[in-house]
Amino acid sequence: MKAVVVHGPGDLRVDALPDLRVAPDRVAVRIVYGGICGSDLHYAADGRNGPYTVTEPLVLGHEVVGVVARTGQDVRDDAPAVGTRVALHPATPCAPPGATGATGLHLRPGGTYLGSASTQPHTQGGFVELLEVLPGQLRPLPDGLPLRRAVLAEPLAVALHGVAQLGERVRGARALVSGAGPIGALAIAGLRHAGAAEIVAADLQDFPLTVAAAVGAGETLNLAAGGAVPESSFDVVVEAAGAVPSLATALRAVRPGGAVLQLGMLPREPVPVAMSTVIAKEIALYGSQRFDTELDTAIAVLAADPSLDAVLSHEYGIDDAAEAFGCAADASRSSKTVLRMSDDPQR
Repeated sequence: MKAVVVHGPGDLRVDALPDLRVAPDRVAVRIVYGGICGSDLHYAADGRNGPYTVTEPLVLGHEVVGVVARTGQDVRDDAPAVGTRVALHPATPCAPPGATGATGLHLRPGGTYLGSASTQPHTQGGFVELLEVLPGQLRPLPDGLPLRRAVLAEPLAVALHGVAQLGERVRGARALVSGAGPIGALAIAGLRHAGAAEIVAADLQDFPLTVAAAVGAGETLNLAAGGAVPESSFDVVVEAAGAVPSLATALRAVRPGGAVLQLGMLPREPVPVAMSTVIAKEIALYGSQRFDTELDTAIAVLAADPSLDAVLSHEYGIDDAAEAFGCAADASRSSKTVLRMSDDPQR
């Protein structure tokens, strides 16, 4: 079976892997779509993502959806049956389906995440035609939710988890999202669903700002074309670009007593931050790491909100993975780029 594998910096291949034999307690999912994430781009280009370095061939991908293909002999009867369309929770351990509240499993040491070099051996990912997972990682999809839109469930869960860090501050708030790439666009959707009264998106490119407007930003600012973010004007600011200048913009833009959410992934090295601004304006600064129980909420939001199709800008077959990664890395023309790993039964 085919898989998208990184072997080192700049060395991305479509490899043929041995056929999968399903363990007794596992389920095999035929992957239909996989969304390319920023971490996948870092692994492909640099052979590392943050502190995690590729030391052996690594199948990429953690934003994946598909159809249950096989079940192991020890899998319980209440697990999703063969033929069920599912999204996958990429973490182990993960909260059981339908769980609510802060279980905090995503913050506990020792867990794994699909397509990550954080473990030795690496945790192989989902850009593969057939993937073996635990039954508890499966989330059946509601009727009417297309698999292609459902591939946004994992990154939308990340955005929803981040927005939830801000709590009741969001309801009725004037919000800024700094960085309108895929995670920024999904943060806009998360802010909208959490009751923000006004959402402004800022970016350096026109294309992501068109996506931002399509998913709920009432105003967009192209900072490279003369747009300016007003100072001390927003109740909450989401930094979604993963860039130090964007964080500086966020700290300037938030009002005294407001809150900034650091949703984008910053470099692992120390970065210069104007902490005097945090102190003088009594800013609440929140971090956010992946997600915990929000995948079910993300699926429900996607089922109810077809406007989020606007985030899905490009689709490529698995054999064109290199071209797909090049497209995904170009923010001037792409938002979420999707790999089609196998045929979509809904087409």
